[in-house]
This record gives sequence, structure tokens and C-alpha cells, in this order.
Amino acid sequence: MTWHEALPPDLPEGRLMKPYNGTTPVYWLSSHPAAAGEWSRWRARHHRTGLWPLLALHVEGDDEPFGIDAEYDSITAIEQHDSGMVLAEWWQETTDDDPDQEATSLGYLDPVGARWPGLTPAPDRQGPVEHLADQYADVLSTGQAHLALVPATDGAHALTEIGWTGPLNHDNDTARFAAVTRDWQHRFEATVVGLSFDTLHLSIAAPPVTPDLALQVTAEHFAFCPDNIWQSHTDTFRTYADAIMGLNCWTFWWD
Repeated sequence: MTWHEALPPDLPEGRLMKPYNGTTPVYWLSSHPAAAGEWSRWRARHHRTGLWPLLALHVEGDDEPFGIDAEYDSITAIEQHDSGMVLAEWWQETTDDDPDQEATSLGYLDPVGARWPGLTPAPDRQGPVEHLADQYADVLSTGQAHLALVPATDGAHALTEIGWTGPLNHDNDTARFAAVTRDWQHRFEATVVGLSFDTLHLSIAAPPVTPDLALQVTAEHFAFCPDNIWQSHTDTFRTYADAIMGLNCWTFWWD
């Protein structure tokens, strides 16, 4: 029996979603916006159903909201990638390829500098992981997000299972982003809550709470998603670090 043949009988109205030109469903999507508490209810049932809930943002009609593609065959396995090595490689590529490097001398990287600082030590947890994730899901639900259910072991795995192509302009292998996200699940008690064509929304139960830790996390965010710095009002490491210190949610957007 396939995963979609064993869907729970109490699903709201929805439909199975296939990749472009694909024949096999990779997730289920609700027809109507999710009510507050709906993501939380399915999150609590994940250990029984094997379905990871995602809040699909910016759903328009029958369009596929995540940008998945049956021909997108560059996705590898999460287990093939080491988070630290992936982030270090992205850091090097990004600082080398900065289009404004000559004009800025990479000054926005101060006080971290151009050398990759390494992975951030795991901060202390600031609150219950599930409770914080449920709260964040309710915030995202106010924006008319739809509920998606993905057959996946965790939120990081869900990114590869649906063949998400959101960060395609940064790297064409979603498994590399999923490997970092899974590492963040362990170090920062991150939970994958929401997703759109080009955004990723995480709940964070162990955020950095000191300036030094926040700067090191900023370096990880910059390697993961440079546009969080380059195309933001928090366009230096110092201002970005101040913004995420103690923050229980992280959002990433790729141009």
C-alpha cells in the first residue's frame, strides 16, 4: 500500500500533489486555508501517520506552491552531506563571488571577517520545542496558509521528499539545504513549519542569546541564504545578529 492509499480518513478537503509532469503524488494539500491549531494537531500525530505537516504559503488556485519538478534530478540524499562542510563551502563561494566586494571590501561581514568561523556551539533551549513550533504555526496560519502533509521522517526530510527547488539560484541540490536544516534541528531545536516557492520558515527553541553566538549564527545564515543579508534592512552582520538574538523563528528567502 502506498502512503497516499493509507491517508487518515479524517483529512479535510484536499488533493494529492504531483511534481510537474510527474505521475506519483509526493504530498497532500488542503483545499482551504488551515485553521489555527491544525498544523499542531498533525505535528502531534506524525509519529503515527508518518506525515510531516507543512504550512504552504502563497497558495494560488490549483498551482503547485513549492516549485517541485519531476525533471529536477539533482537532489541527492541528506546523509551524503556534512552540514559544516556544506556551510563552509557556501561561505567561501559567497564571499568570493560577492558582486559588491570591491566597493565594500566585505565590510558588512565585520566583526566576523572573511574567514569562515565554523559551526556555532549549541545554545541552551529557551522553551519547549513543540510548544514554540505550535505557536509559530498559529502565527503563520493567520496568513491564509494551506496545510500540506508529506511522507517524511522529519521536516528536513520533507524538503527533499517534495523535491523543493526554492533555493535553486544558490545551489541546485535541495539535500544540502536539508542537511543543514537537520543539523539545526539538533543544535538549535529547529522545527520546519512553513514553506513556499522561495521561503523557508523555522521555529527555533534554542536561539543564540549572546552577541557572540548571534554573530556566529549570522555567519551560518549568510552561508545558507545570502539574500537574508544582501537584500534586507538588516544588511550587516551586526544588525542581523541583533535582530536574531533570542528570536524563536527564522525565515529565509532566496531571490
